[in-house]
Amino acid sequence: MNKTSIKYILLLLLVCTWPLPAQDGLIDKVVAVVGGEMILNSDVESEVMMMRVQGIVSDKNLRCEVFENLLLQKLLLAQARIDSLKADDGMVDEQIERRVRTILAQLGGEKATEEYFKKPLFKLKQDWREPVREQILTQLMQQQLMKDAPISPSDVARFYKKTNKDSLPIMPDQYVIRQIVITPPATDARFEVREQLLSLRERILNGEKFNTLAVLYSEDPESARRGGELGLMPAQNFVPAFADAAMALKPGQVSQIVETEYGYHIIQLIAKDGNDMFNARHILLKPKYDADQRQSAFTKLDSIADLVRKDSLTFDKAALYYSMDTKTTLNGGLIVNEQTMTPRFEKDQLNPIDYNVLRNMKQGDISHPFEAVDDKGHTQYKIIKLDVLIPSHAANLEEDYSVIQALAKQARQMENLEKWITKQQAATYLRIDPLFSDCEFQREGWIK
Repeated sequence: MNKTSIKYILLLLLVCTWPLPAQDGLIDKVVAVVGGEMILNSDVESEVMMMRVQGIVSDKNLRCEVFENLLLQKLLLAQARIDSLKADDGMVDEQIERRVRTILAQLGGEKATEEYFKKPLFKLKQDWREPVREQILTQLMQQQLMKDAPISPSDVARFYKKTNKDSLPIMPDQYVIRQIVITPPATDARFEVREQLLSLRERILNGEKFNTLAVLYSEDPESARRGGELGLMPAQNFVPAFADAAMALKPGQVSQIVETEYGYHIIQLIAKDGNDMFNARHILLKPKYDADQRQSAFTKLDSIADLVRKDSLTFDKAALYYSMDTKTTLNGGLIVNEQTMTPRFEKDQLNPIDYNVLRNMKQGDISHPFEAVDDKGHTQYKIIKLDVLIPSHAANLEEDYSVIQALAKQARQMENLEKWITKQQAATYLRIDPLFSDCEFQREGWIK
C-alpha cells in the first residue's frame, strides 16, 4: 500500500461535508450514481472550492480527485445503510455545533458567515444536518471495515523486512526517567486556603461578582480567564465530589468549600440541563508550602541523591523507601508515559519543568532537587534520574517494536479496505457521467 493511496483514504473523512454558497449560473445535474446514492455536479464544485479556500493543491486534476473521493464516500454510505448503521441525533448535533464554531471563527462571526453563505445561520444548520449524518455513517462504516486486522509477530517482521527503510518514521530523542518525590505536610496551608475561600464566599454573598473574583484569585487558569465558567458539560466529566456539589445547587447559588484532588473550590451553579449536565463557575485555590518546608524538602532530597551517587543506596530502593509519589514508588520511581503506556517519553510528552532539568543531563545522571507540579497541579519537590537516553533514529524492530507493529496493523487495515472497495465496485451499480469519464482515477473499477 503506497502513501498516496493512504492519503486518498484519509480524505474520505473530509470530503463533501461542508456545503458552500451556491454558484451563480451553475446548471446542476447528477454526475454519478453509486448503488442508490447520487452525486451532483454541485457537490463536486463545492468541494473543489472549499479545498482551494483551504490552500489544498494537486499535481493532478483536482476535480477528478474530489470526484473519486465522493465515489468512495458513497460506496461506504451505501453499505452503511445496508448494515443499518445509525448516527444518533446527539452525534449529529455535536458535529454541527463544532462546525459552526469553526466557521464563525474562520469567517469572523455570524454576520460574515451569513453573508458568505447567503443564508441565515439557522438555515445553514438545517442544510448541514443530512451531510453531517452521512459523514458520520461513512466514518462508522470505515471503522467497522478496518477494526478487525489481527497481526502476528511474524507479520510485523515481514512488514519491516519488505518496507523501504527510508519511508519509516524518524523517532525523536526518547527519555526513560525515574523520580523521587517529596510532598511536605501542608496542614497550615490547607487551613489558610479554606479561610481565604470562606472570605471570598462571604464577599460573593454580600454582592460582589463571582466571575470578577474568579479572574482575580482562581488558580485554574483556563476557567479563570472566563470568570471561572466551565461550560455546559456532563457531570461525569468532573470528579465526583465536584459534580455532586454542583448538581446539588440551584442556579445562582454558591456552594460551601469543596475539597477534591485538585485543591479547594467554591462553586456557583449557572444552569442545569437534565439530570446529568450542568454549567458552573468555580474558584480553585491550592495549599502552598512556605520557605522552611521547601528548604527541608530540598535538604532531604540532596541527602538521598548523595547516598545514591556514593552507591550506598540504589535509586530504585531510595524511591521505594523515600518517595511519596504513589504512582512510581513501587516500581523504583520509574515514570510511565500514560499516552503510550511505556516508560519512554518524547520531549513534547514530558512535563516542561522536568524537561528543563533533564535536557542538560547525561544517561545515568541524577538531578539537583527542584520544584515541580504533578498532573493535578499540586506543588511537589523531587529529583530525577535519566535512566536511559535513546537518541533520534529511524524506527526499527529492536527499539521500536510497538511503532512498527502499529504501522503493520495500519497497512493490513488499509489492505483489507482496498480489497473491500474492489469487491464492492464489482458488485455495486455504478453510473458515471461522461463529464468525468476521462479522469485518471487512482483505482480501476469505477467505469465498467
